[in-house]
Amino acid sequence: MNGRLTRIGPPRPAVPAAGPVWTFATLALFAGCLSACGGESQGQTERPAEVFERIVNVEVEEITPRSFTQSVRLTGVAQAMYDVVVSAEEGGVVRAIVRDKGRPIRAGQAIVQLDDAILRAQVATATAQAQLADEVWERRRKLYEEDGIGSELSYLEARYAAEQAQGSLEALEERLARTTVRAPISGILDDRFVEVGAMVSPGTRVARIVHTESIKILAGVPERYALEVAAGAGVSVGFSVLPGEQFESTVTYAGATVDPQSRTFAVELVLPNPGGRIKPEMIADIEIVREEVGEAIVVPQQALVSMEDGFVVFVVEGVGEAARASRRSVEISVSQGNEIVVGSGLEAGDRLVVVGQQGLTEGDRVRIVEG
Repeated sequence: MNGRLTRIGPPRPAVPAAGPVWTFATLALFAGCLSACGGESQGQTERPAEVFERIVNVEVEEITPRSFTQSVRLTGVAQAMYDVVVSAEEGGVVRAIVRDKGRPIRAGQAIVQLDDAILRAQVATATAQAQLADEVWERRRKLYEEDGIGSELSYLEARYAAEQAQGSLEALEERLARTTVRAPISGILDDRFVEVGAMVSPGTRVARIVHTESIKILAGVPERYALEVAAGAGVSVGFSVLPGEQFESTVTYAGATVDPQSRTFAVELVLPNPGGRIKPEMIADIEIVREEVGEAIVVPQQALVSMEDGFVVFVVEGVGEAARASRRSVEISVSQGNEIVVGSGLEAGDRLVVVGQQGLTEGDRVRIVEG
């Protein structure tokens, strides 16, 4: 024995290595599962994905070139074309009211009559003196010129005495005529300041006459328009008491100086006033034409979208399902109220988006709706 232990008995069976044991049936089942899973995954990949595209409702206006007027809006006051206060030129007591206030009157018609008894007597005396002086002059002229009788001095004295007497008579006759206070212009006798029995002296106010067949409109224009508003400029005038009516005229006068207090210069214009519908001191709404542009591209102000580099607008290109928004950069020329004249960026026939443009971007699909 070499010290080695020897087992006596039947031998142990061999132990296989650890790991799965694959059979043919197992492999076939696994291959079928893979085939089924792969087929389902491939089917899901081929299904098309759904894409969302928004549609924006908009309102549009077609661009049509037209004339555009830029104007200055002012507030003016209507005044009578002529407004005259008639005063007495001769003193005396008012004996009669010939025409009362509120009635039409023509130039030369009597308004009141003053007492003229004293002046009539003076005229009668001066008439007699003038006749006597004229007779003396005529006799001395014949004697001196035809017969050579008398001196040249006597001849001249008689001549100048006749002329002096005639001058005194004419002065008294003129004073007598002025005891009847007459209208210097035609118009309406708007007011009367004296009554029968009142004592007046030269310069006393007797009546007021206004001529309203034509009306003068006065207004002040801010000095910044001094180079744009001049005589001859077109004007449109309206009155709040005459709604819906507009009167057309032109500037007849433009002031040469600027008022230092209001920083405005005066303008005047004349309107016909048949029937006297426009009354003095009415407030007038005036528009004076500054500039007229023919065949202009005019758009509403709300159509403009403000960007960092200026203004843009949106137009609709295409029709039906193919209608899309296109952005245009525009250049503003002039403006008036809610209207803008576009110098570039738009053309006649473009369909301008006027409602809904604030939410638009380039290429958006749009649907045109009626406002």
